[in-house]
Amino acid sequence: MNTNEEALQRIRILRETLSRLAYEYYVLDNPSVPDHEYDALYKELEALEKQYPESYDPLSPTVRVGGAVLEKFEKVTHRVPLKSLSNVFSKEELFDYLDGIRAAVPDPSFAVEYKIDGLSVSLEYEKGRFLRGATRGDGKIGEDVTENLKTIPSIPLVLNERVPRLVVRGEVFMPKQNFQQLNRRREEAGEALFANPRNAAAGSLRQLSSAVTAQRKLDILVFNVQSVTGKSFKTHTESLAWLRSLGFPVSPCVQLSDNREIYEEILRRDRQRVFLPFDIDGAVVKLNELDQRQKIGELPHAPKWAVAYKYPPEEKATRLRGITVQVGRTGVLTPTAELSPVMLAGSTVSRATLHNEGFIREKDIRIGDMVVIRKAGEIIPEVLRVVKEDRPEKAVPYQFPKNCPSCGKRVHRDESAAAIRCTNPACPAQLSRAILHFASKGAMDIEGMGPAVVDAFLENEIITSIADLYSFDEAKAAALEGMGEKSVEKLKEALERSKKNCLSRLIYALGIRGIGEKGAATLARKFQTMENLRQATREELCLIPDIGAVYAESILAFFEQKSTARLLSRLNKAGVNMNFLGGEEGTLFSGLTFVLTGTLPTLKREEAAAMIEKEGGKIASSVSSRTSFVVVGDNAGSKLTRARELGIAVWSEEDLLAALRGNFSASL
Repeated sequence: MNTNEEALQRIRILRETLSRLAYEYYVLDNPSVPDHEYDALYKELEALEKQYPESYDPLSPTVRVGGAVLEKFEKVTHRVPLKSLSNVFSKEELFDYLDGIRAAVPDPSFAVEYKIDGLSVSLEYEKGRFLRGATRGDGKIGEDVTENLKTIPSIPLVLNERVPRLVVRGEVFMPKQNFQQLNRRREEAGEALFANPRNAAAGSLRQLSSAVTAQRKLDILVFNVQSVTGKSFKTHTESLAWLRSLGFPVSPCVQLSDNREIYEEILRRDRQRVFLPFDIDGAVVKLNELDQRQKIGELPHAPKWAVAYKYPPEEKATRLRGITVQVGRTGVLTPTAELSPVMLAGSTVSRATLHNEGFIREKDIRIGDMVVIRKAGEIIPEVLRVVKEDRPEKAVPYQFPKNCPSCGKRVHRDESAAAIRCTNPACPAQLSRAILHFASKGAMDIEGMGPAVVDAFLENEIITSIADLYSFDEAKAAALEGMGEKSVEKLKEALERSKKNCLSRLIYALGIRGIGEKGAATLARKFQTMENLRQATREELCLIPDIGAVYAESILAFFEQKSTARLLSRLNKAGVNMNFLGGEEGTLFSGLTFVLTGTLPTLKREEAAAMIEKEGGKIASSVSSRTSFVVVGDNAGSKLTRARELGIAVWSEEDLLAALRGNFSASL
């Protein structure tokens, strides 16, 4: 760029262009350029914004990736309450409602929309720019989730018209495909699965880190103008058309008058829902004429001019042919119903979850039974009940296995999680995840031992247990595709370094159920050696803070396994440290509060935050009089300005690292 002004002008053009292209892609589903062209423009904008920090704009398309980390969500009072809807469940109830509206106002028309099964939010705009977004909460008071909402690419950050003030309401949801991908990733990581897309959307929108929300790939459909200045409408459908022209993704809506036509439209949408990319649990019918709504009025909790027709979940009966038990990556034994195939909610279902042993016992589910199934959240098939009058004479109560179906070891009941679990660390079904956890950064921190390497080592039988990490065949490993001698050499160096770790890291690395980093550090300080921990009694463990009775049982069950003894013996022979080395958390920054802002030269924000917290410091999301230091990088923006206004000390990354090395005074 020849001049600063030319660069700033280019940044403005890029932002406008990228916003338009995002609208075409995410809202219209009709992109005008291929993905690589969009990516090239995006990278150009990122580079220019970094080069010209004075161009900072909190509504730039580059904010979509998230990054803000909050301590908590601030409360928001809705200027216009976000009320719920009254429900009807049958044709008769619907017609009674419609006829009641007709008796109150002349010649009404009605708008029929999807009832999206998501999380309701309000979006506020000032002079056409996104100002704030909040959850519904109790309808009167919600939570400020602005930073998380910015990560949803279909929400316009700048409108196509400079409306003085506008508040709209929409439904945030997680598309079905994204939900399935998220659960697959969580399963691979050994994390609890979300029950349905609605729960996943709610959990994702309430993340304190907007970067996590961005990864969850949420979407939104807007369905109402809550308030607006400088604009008026005669009908609801007219207001939706205007919202669409501003750049909002709008919930599909049709205008109808006849009772039968409205009911047929509701049924049509019910048949259609299995093909929709998002979940719906009904249809919404609204009085279309806005002036007539005032005559109809509202109840304290819901408008009288709108109603939700709730769909019953589709249910089918089929024969239970068998029950298989799978061992998850955390050792939990999960029963699955093997069914006679049946068409349900648009797909053929031959398996369904039975949750756990208690679920089978409570519903008295037996092999051979005729069972009724449905899709929970329209995604996961589950067994609802047994048709006992159709039970075969020879059907007997199901006995849950007492031994792990993968390794044959005795299983243990985990009362805290209502689960039956295999605690054998050498169990093949758990081995891949166990090795990844052992090598993870918070555990033994073995750099280079990622998922691809672990899978390749297991598939080629280079390792068959955790202990094999310290004695594998280097030549055989180097011959693997993508490895080579240098990669193996670096891996061996990382393994040698890991042998010198403190006992606390090793305890955590072993993956004892319920024992996290904090609990492992507590155990290491208390018992000092691995042998002392192995010999600990139930009474001793129960008295330890952060452990208690539940996790004491988990620890005892782990050390009772013969495979645990073999593993520890091999690790000890390999030279892995089994003693407590001190390793107390630092107190260098005790009592100090830090705010991180901008892009640091070498550290990611979460890495810098972890370093500060390890030394007793606290991380805050906003600058206030209670802030001790603001650590700044490129594009620091308003937080840096605020720090200077309040006279708060500003550090660079270099200052932070110097302080962490003990040269605190040089950083002041």
